[in-house]
Amino acid sequence: MDSAKIKQDFPLLQQNIMYLDNAATTQKPQVVVDALTKFYTHSNANVHRGIYALAEQATQLYEDARAEVAQFIGAQANELIFTKGTTESINFVATAWGNDYLNEGDEIIISTMDHHSNIIPWQQVAKRKGAVIKAIPLYRDGTLQMDQVPHLINKKTKIIAVSHISNVLGIHNDVHALRDYARQVGALFLIDAAQSVAHQAVDVKELDCDFLAFSGHKMLGPTGIGGLYIKKDLHDLIQPYQFGGGMIAQASEYSATWLKAPQKFEAGTPPIAQAVGLCAAVRYIKNNINFDALRQHEAALCARLIDGLQDLKQIKIMGPIEQLKEKGHLVSFVVDGHHAHDIAAYVGQQGICVRAGQHCAQPLACFLQVEAMVRVSFYAYNSTEEVDALIATLHKLLA
Repeated sequence: MDSAKIKQDFPLLQQNIMYLDNAATTQKPQVVVDALTKFYTHSNANVHRGIYALAEQATQLYEDARAEVAQFIGAQANELIFTKGTTESINFVATAWGNDYLNEGDEIIISTMDHHSNIIPWQQVAKRKGAVIKAIPLYRDGTLQMDQVPHLINKKTKIIAVSHISNVLGIHNDVHALRDYARQVGALFLIDAAQSVAHQAVDVKELDCDFLAFSGHKMLGPTGIGGLYIKKDLHDLIQPYQFGGGMIAQASEYSATWLKAPQKFEAGTPPIAQAVGLCAAVRYIKNNINFDALRQHEAALCARLIDGLQDLKQIKIMGPIEQLKEKGHLVSFVVDGHHAHDIAAYVGQQGICVRAGQHCAQPLACFLQVEAMVRVSFYAYNSTEEVDALIATLHKLLA
């Protein structure tokens, strides 16, 4: 993969910056910036309402974006709703589905490694409904104890909701096996794909999940938009998450009925420009990034970083090192005697952008018995030179 060539497409990266925080958000190629500008300059109108040409053009752009983003994850257009991102998508399921189909004593399976956005919404609906949270435990390296899942599931299990890839440790979870466990007990299956859709091919039909949540800003798209795949079989069973304009079939002062999905689930003015921008991001990925080459590129960067970090005795790398060298896109570590925030601040002064903290995964941090971690995360535009610069900076600080 020619990371230098790809980097030229990203205006922010032309500054004197080494951006290694892609798990938090990716940078945007010029075509995404241009798509947003072009929409606001030439096509801005509300959708689904106006019968004048400009509104019809905006509606066509919005629905074309839905169709193309849906196709990118293997879904039908009406199976994808636009949300603010992964967090809202999971809140949608926990609220819209959970309020109606969870009862006292029902059980929800998550994992200890999950992001707060796949833990807290389930905690809240469990409190409201009297349901029970069960967490898949972890081995010492942070991987899921898959052999414990058969002991966690039973006829009370109503949903299994897990991360596709850990945003802290970079671990790839066996979502196919977890889906099979869900099917054994008639439970639904939700995948938090925030860390996977930009890094590997995702096909919801092949995964056979019921819900899949992702964020646009982690896949080269704008902030403020993401998606929720809802399997078509569930459309009529799930009530809307929010109510208002744009989703009404009939309404009086005292009652209302809804349009079919996806409009049923998108009350109010949707993120029109952001959808157009996300569509441009998807097209950029399809036209410029081969996922097999990307996996090799990111894994090579992880391996180079891990080898360099292991030369520093103060550093402990978190997670399964061999898996990260094979297919990782991020590496987290702690430095003995130094707070992660201080490490991130120091390398930041050298123009190197990394993340530090608990990464919205406090249960995992508690399990690992660490206060905070430094996280380095890669994408197609990152290079071995950037990895070497980070290693050299850490050697200067710690050696």
